[in-house]
Amino acid sequence: MSVHILNEEPLHVLPGSSLVLKARLEHGPLEEVSAVTWDREPETAKSDAERVTLASCPGRGLECTGTRPNVHVNVKQQETTLQIKGYSEAEKGVYAVTVMDHKGAATTAHCIVRTYVAVEHVSVSFNVSHSSLVCGEAWGTEPRFSWLHESVAITETVGRVSRDGTTLIVAKTPICGHFTCMISNKLGHSSATYTAAPCGTQGKGTTAAVLCPVLLLLLGGVLAFLLWRRRRHSNRGERLHEHLDETI
Repeated sequence: MSVHILNEEPLHVLPGSSLVLKARLEHGPLEEVSAVTWDREPETAKSDAERVTLASCPGRGLECTGTRPNVHVNVKQQETTLQIKGYSEAEKGVYAVTVMDHKGAATTAHCIVRTYVAVEHVSVSFNVSHSSLVCGEAWGTEPRFSWLHESVAITETVGRVSRDGTTLIVAKTPICGHFTCMISNKLGHSSATYTAAPCGTQGKGTTAAVLCPVLLLLLGGVLAFLLWRRRRHSNRGERLHEHLDETI
């Protein structure tokens, strides 16, 4: 006889939702299930005293009795199901289902259950040697990563995101602007931004370098023209004065 819990572990459960564990019972034609028991203990349990019996299903009818109002267990053919309504942090731990045959031999299967946690404390760091940005967070469950550059989704000209979403390999040179990493899961999202030098600074510097000599040339031309006009008027005045002296 054998028993297998069908849920993948670790199983993360949202607070306030229902925890449902299913197990398949396998036995030969001459074997008979005489009892099914569901237990729970902390992941770090150090003794059997920390184990709590949630429900037991004894006898031929396998009528199940839960030890708490929100615990429900049933056994149908070759399957048993445990349901805990209104899951809370106190319900996390290692769950065990034990099946006993008519000869008293028992077999047990386990499943780790943890509380679904929101993403928090997002950070972005810059790896200079690899020209990449790395995004991380503290302890969120099933985090999903996405990147933005100047509030717009990442394009090939900006960079390439790793398969797991945690790293942005930057193709844009020089690296500039605001890079934002957003992490989300079923409970919400959080983000962090890495700020590099403003984009366009190099272009403005080049423009200024080109405009300055042009302005200087124009200014020099204007000054030369004004000096030329002043000298011309001065010469005309001297010639007029000489002409009047000769006439007199």
